[in-house]
Amino acid sequence: MGLRKRVTYYYDEDVGNYNYGYMHPMKPFRMRMAHSLVAAYGLDKKMSIVRPPRASKQQLTRFHSDDYMEFLSRVTPEVAELEPEHASVYLSGDDCPAFDGVFEFCTISAGGSIAGAKRINHGDADVVVNWAGGLHHAKKNAASGFCYVNDIVLAILELLRYHQRVVYLDIDVHHGDGVEEAFYTTDRVMSVSFHKFGDFFPGTGHVHDVGVGRGKGYAINVPLRDGIDDDSYQRIFRPVMAAVMERFRPGAIVMQCGTDSLSGDRIGCFNLSMQGHAACVEFMKSFGVPLFCLGGGGYTIRNVARTWAYETAVLVGEELDPVLPYNDYYDFYGPEFRLDVPASNMSNANTAEYLQKTAAIIADQLRDLPHAPSVQIHAAPADWDGAASDNEADDCHLDADPERKMSARQRDARVVPLAELYDSDAEADADAADSSDAALRAPR
Repeated sequence: MGLRKRVTYYYDEDVGNYNYGYMHPMKPFRMRMAHSLVAAYGLDKKMSIVRPPRASKQQLTRFHSDDYMEFLSRVTPEVAELEPEHASVYLSGDDCPAFDGVFEFCTISAGGSIAGAKRINHGDADVVVNWAGGLHHAKKNAASGFCYVNDIVLAILELLRYHQRVVYLDIDVHHGDGVEEAFYTTDRVMSVSFHKFGDFFPGTGHVHDVGVGRGKGYAINVPLRDGIDDDSYQRIFRPVMAAVMERFRPGAIVMQCGTDSLSGDRIGCFNLSMQGHAACVEFMKSFGVPLFCLGGGGYTIRNVARTWAYETAVLVGEELDPVLPYNDYYDFYGPEFRLDVPASNMSNANTAEYLQKTAAIIADQLRDLPHAPSVQIHAAPADWDGAASDNEADDCHLDADPERKMSARQRDARVVPLAELYDSDAEADADAADSSDAALRAPR
């Protein structure tokens, strides 16, 4: 039996406060629902839960243009109305509205992804989870497809400071165009996207779109048709990803786990069950390479929450009861109240012949690549913002103020249920009534 993976899970409760608009399909509230299930199942006790630092404008401009970030940092619904010429350039109409707090929402999403990449770089975690990330459509100069800041690109740029090669894997129903475009000319990032192709947003991701220049061959696109089910998906997913891992030998994997590829999604057109979606996560975990799992699409929010909670359990190596425990959003999961997203009986347009032909094209593409492209060895540079690893930073803060019992980061990291600090819920409730500081007591 292998050693249990060290898992870090980033979560900021404020992320659920933001609202794209009443009729908009993107609901940040789904992250709060997913976290409630994670806590209800007790998975928070199996991993390190950390509140991410907010990303700064300077950090965001490691990828995004200065002018775009300047506009995004000050835009409000009122500013967008007063400056339609700017809003039309940087935002994409109804898909990417200028909602209240949009920049703060982006700093939470990107902050978790940048911090998670650093945690892998410094050897503080084997697996990192940031369900608030995975916004793969955002471009260098503009928002796109519900995505304003491309936290994935920012995380990969951070990982490349320590790792010679990084695999980016996308199982969202939509093509991961923003990330592919960012690394289309490099052989240090291999982007692999399994997506619906055809008359479907964003319209990119043809099997013969393979990169240019030094990056030729390092963009892998797996265009799929409507109704793909678990068996068909695994029939092409496993051999393609096994070949990618064997040929490219990455130092880290960044996996976008968009759940709009699930059956019954409001926007998607695939027919994956929760178990079929999670099987992809489990397969990538099996390689033993540092793994960073991010969120992404997903618009039937009760199924998003179910699946991300289930995949969190896969990552920490826990089995979950299929009967949902009581949680803050229990009524959302009726009438069945079960941890399950079943496939439907929709027809599968992905024939065995089509999948074999696509897999053969990709196998030829990989065969033409050299094994593990070499990168000149060099010492890892200091972090952009001068930050050390979490443990080193904690030591510095405590050295500067010996009276403190813990650093600010350590306090933020204690995003745990009050009951975890006590032998029983009843004891926690009784003590909480006596002291507002009960949550800061050491575990018994």
